[in-house]
Amino acid sequence: MTEMQNAEISAESKSMPALRGFARLSPEDRRRISSMGGKTAHAKGRARQFTAEEAKVAGQKGGASISQDRAHMQEIGRLGGLKSWQNRRASSETSEK
Repeated sequence: MTEMQNAEISAESKSMPALRGFARLSPEDRRRISSMGGKTAHAKGRARQFTAEEAKVAGQKGGASISQDRAHMQEIGRLGGLKSWQNRRASSETSEK
């Protein structure tokens, strides 16, 4: 390698930190390992199991608290409208072909 190539590699390695631990794994490996933890927790009886009624109450509490943040709700609405527009546009482009 030339000195210039070494300098480019050195600059790249400084701008991006080295991946370590879980971040270094492929997405498939991360999913596989994570699912093992969930299965183990259930097998040992440590995982929390909600009834339908408990889940409903928890969802209502979360929804009520997050809906108080108007800026957040506006952003959600904006992104949803944008995605809807993109989907309609993509659909019309494929039907024209």
